[in-house]
Amino acid sequence: MFISAADPVTAPTGGAELEQVVWLSVAATVVTIILLVIAWAHRTHRIEWFDRLGKRLGARYDEPGWSTIPTMFVASSLIVALLGFMWDVSLHAGRGRDAGPLANPAHYLILYGLFALFVAGMSAIVYPRDGEKPGIASVRITRHWYAPVSGIFIAGCGLYALIGFPLDDVWHRLFGQDVTLWGPTHLMLIGGAGLSTAGIILLNREAELAMRLRGKAVPVWLKTIMTSTAFGALLIGLSVFQAEFDFGIAQFRMVFAPLMIVAAAGITLVAARLYIGPGAAIGAVVFFLLMRGIISFIVTDVMGEAVHVFPLYLGSAVLVELLAISRLRHKPLWFGAVAGLLIGTVGLVLEKLWNDQVFQFPWTQDMWLESLAMAIPVAIGSGLCGALFALGLQGRLPSKNVGRVIVTASVVALSAAVANGLHATVPKDGSATFALTQVGTADAPEVTAEVTISDGVVDADPTWVQITAWQGGGEGVVTDRLRRTGDNTFETTKPVPVGGNWKTLLRVQDGRTLAAVPIFLPADGPLKAEEVPAEASFTRDFVPEIDILQRERTDDHPAWIWMAANMVVLLCSLGMILGICIAVSRVARKLEEHEAAEAPGRTPTLTS
Repeated sequence: MFISAADPVTAPTGGAELEQVVWLSVAATVVTIILLVIAWAHRTHRIEWFDRLGKRLGARYDEPGWSTIPTMFVASSLIVALLGFMWDVSLHAGRGRDAGPLANPAHYLILYGLFALFVAGMSAIVYPRDGEKPGIASVRITRHWYAPVSGIFIAGCGLYALIGFPLDDVWHRLFGQDVTLWGPTHLMLIGGAGLSTAGIILLNREAELAMRLRGKAVPVWLKTIMTSTAFGALLIGLSVFQAEFDFGIAQFRMVFAPLMIVAAAGITLVAARLYIGPGAAIGAVVFFLLMRGIISFIVTDVMGEAVHVFPLYLGSAVLVELLAISRLRHKPLWFGAVAGLLIGTVGLVLEKLWNDQVFQFPWTQDMWLESLAMAIPVAIGSGLCGALFALGLQGRLPSKNVGRVIVTASVVALSAAVANGLHATVPKDGSATFALTQVGTADAPEVTAEVTISDGVVDADPTWVQITAWQGGGEGVVTDRLRRTGDNTFETTKPVPVGGNWKTLLRVQDGRTLAAVPIFLPADGPLKAEEVPAEASFTRDFVPEIDILQRERTDDHPAWIWMAANMVVLLCSLGMILGICIAVSRVARKLEEHEAAEAPGRTPTLTS
């Protein structure tokens, strides 16, 4: 044996200890009871401080209390949750699994953020009382209780995300700790938080319309800044799905990276430019870059965790702004489609210039044809959905059939692209032979490697052939893109760590091939897994990457349980999409009715 593990991993793999689950349940119950008592006391006039708080904030920002209080909660919750989320991903990338939700400090920030998000939605629902109708699109709950439709949507997003937290523990108990961002319960957490940003944009629009009916209006400059910031938050919310690529530990094929970038850019930047006006798309990106940059600095430089980067989006924003100079801006759906096409083609070329400089995974020629086939339809659909969002905020939605076709076609296109991207193969009888040279020390073992890959595994231009080492105990992620020395031979360009708790593997992606070979894996007592040693020379077969990267997963339960759990999450996610569609449609329809009542026979005009 050449290198051996120093200490076995000891953290549990099947969910948190019952003591932690009990304490979390007790804490959540106590907080919920307190909030319910406050809500009841406010609505029955037993307390007045909540009403005074809303009026004081409303006077400062020229908005009603049912909007300003939720906005305050959402602003704080999303910033805290984003910091917690990025910190959490960084901790798992650098240190591996944790001993439960209370053993990970980042989880406290995430819990606060998600709970505050739910409270934000509920405060919008609870605040109006005495028969007050909060805006023209309010929803009747009881005879004298009305709530803004966007508040109901935000509360739904918060509840969806919060439910993901206890379900995450249940998931781990059933299937082990799938250390990936794209686990179903993890998608619930980030999906609910991300979509809530669309709800806050709609809530502020409802508040603006309510104040306009009272003869008040927010200054144009202030509205532009606030709304551009909100769209920047939406861009952040939609961008976190690609965090594994940001950290250099992508567990899925590279074609997903451009796909997710164009989906986020198409919806956000098109909607921002059409709804707000000139410069809004760039303003949203500037806020995105500022916030992501600050979070990256805190997590990486202050906390000393794994390095992560993020997409630029600036090229796509400039393209949207330039397109808006043309007459197409007067035809929003055409504008959205063409803007999406530009984002999915020219925008990706511009994004590649940034990606290849700062990301661990350059976008190689191997992936471009398939990437474009996936990204262009999704980008066009996202641009159209962004245009629909803007039109809904303006009260100018097209006919229901047109809107339904656009949303349905966009979801179908995205689903087809995701299904295609998830299809990966492992080379049959493929193997890799290693010759390792020790260049480290006994306390910090490192090696350089010469690698020979069997015939037929990689072609002349693979997406990547690299060695990745992660979860070594707080030292971040180490990646090395191997230098090609022959048809099937490669060598490292720098030493890579082995030993201790490091998980080190050779990773290959070429077309649909997504496979890996373990170089070193530590013994893992809770998994009952033996050490995979890094010997001086050895030959090992390629296996699915997921078998190594998600070593803690278990297949002890019937496959139908796993499929059923995924389907439940999928249906809930579609429900969230349907929810924002219904909320936007309701606001748009009520706005159109109001304008028609004010000026019979007049065509509804642009109201932003």
